[in-house]
Amino acid sequence: MNGAQALIGTLVSGGVEVCFTNPGTSEMHFVAALDSVPEMRPVLGLFEGVVTGAADGYGRMADKAAATLLHLGPGLGNGIANLHNARRAHTPIVNIVGDHATGHRRYDPPLTSDIESLARPVSRWFAQPDSPRSLVASAAEAVVGAYGPPGGVATLVVAADLSWDPSPGPAVVDAIPMPRPVGDEVLVAAAKALRSGEPTALLVGGGAVRGARGLVAASRIAGATGAKLLCETFPARIERGAGLPAVERLGYFAEFVQAQLENVRHLVLAGATAPVSFFAYPNMPGYLVPEDCELHVLAAEADDAPGALEALADALGAPPHSATPQAPGRPDRPTGALTAQTMAAAIGALLPEGAVVSDEGNTAGIFVAGATAGAPRHDWMCLTGGAIGQGLPLATGAAVAVPDAKVLALEADGSAMYTLQALWTQAREGLDVTTVIVNNGSYAILEIELSRVGASDAGPRAHDMLDITRPDLDFVSLASGMGVPASRAQTAEEFTEQLERAIEEPGPALVEAVLR
Repeated sequence: MNGAQALIGTLVSGGVEVCFTNPGTSEMHFVAALDSVPEMRPVLGLFEGVVTGAADGYGRMADKAAATLLHLGPGLGNGIANLHNARRAHTPIVNIVGDHATGHRRYDPPLTSDIESLARPVSRWFAQPDSPRSLVASAAEAVVGAYGPPGGVATLVVAADLSWDPSPGPAVVDAIPMPRPVGDEVLVAAAKALRSGEPTALLVGGGAVRGARGLVAASRIAGATGAKLLCETFPARIERGAGLPAVERLGYFAEFVQAQLENVRHLVLAGATAPVSFFAYPNMPGYLVPEDCELHVLAAEADDAPGALEALADALGAPPHSATPQAPGRPDRPTGALTAQTMAAAIGALLPEGAVVSDEGNTAGIFVAGATAGAPRHDWMCLTGGAIGQGLPLATGAAVAVPDAKVLALEADGSAMYTLQALWTQAREGLDVTTVIVNNGSYAILEIELSRVGASDAGPRAHDMLDITRPDLDFVSLASGMGVPASRAQTAEEFTEQLERAIEEPGPALVEAVLR
């Protein structure tokens, strides 16, 4: 048995069963070893940003780690943006980066780079083993390290010779650590704040919104105390829809958050962090907790947030079945012009039960969350780290994780061009992903930000840098060229019919919604 076979065997023994990969020469022994360890499913991506984003989507939906396989420092560099998003989402990923053979590095061949410096900012764990024995030991540690808690990226750098040299065999992976329980003193302090009689808000995120447990408990608390119930702006994954408690999301713009938290004197955090603005703006605060508001951390990111919320609800005497469920309801099938509103209505009318939504619709997708609030229960994944190019890879990985679910990728046109190669992987793997490209021909969010940052001297050349027409992007041709059936809609009726057909048909499909 060589090192690569032992490495894969170690990963499989730790429950890592999928490897999203874009390999090169230094990873060829790993590739060859896949045939001897059939329990590992390899999934090829044509760009490293697809690989890392797909591993993120898989981890968010499977609640378990996938592996990535990247080619040296430049391959890692190509995948860093979506590793950043995964870090922010606390997604467990075992990120394997091949490297030159140990004796070859001293020659400084062209692909040599400082892999550690590239990896550290997006990794919660890092190792660069120097022998076949330490390779499998480090692989076992990487699996545990990826889970945290909180979860994150565990980067393992594998020199080529460690893969081809003989190995003592796979290592045993230790038990995966569980989130920490919250102490009684923390529960008492949070209960005291919520009973204070002063305006309070409960801000939930992370594990608190990944399923019904935390959401129901949070709704019980809000009902018993009158606290305002909010969730973080971009949760990594939130379960929502009819029958589940509705939770108001924090706004994206700082002034919206200020309005939501106005007069709040106690802010209780469960799986979320204190709200800050995404960017600095002239004459606007960056830290968005009101000055006279006291912050109370019920559950930090490494804690058992659902368990803490349930314990707090019980301590407050909130009845077990007092959560307020979202009423079922769908918009009517829209007619007329295809706008952001009618597009959202069509999605709300058609979203199937158990669907998974990967939301990178950005400005043009702003109405979709509201239009789907009363749809059958579904999961929603957001752009947690803010690095665009996440949506299509995230949907790809989610479809691998939950093959029986319909995955809907809501994708802005500009963001789609970062990682459009994900469509090829969807076609190759036969993944059940329906992609909606929201084509408004611009980086619309940047047009908004241009004025918000006070760039009042922007003229035609500046605005031209935010326009992505000339030539127009033809997503039907682009998708077809990668094996994904595609159509273009320019009216609400066309979009509704095409989306319905795409949802009903198994396998990948793309609908280009032209909003002009």
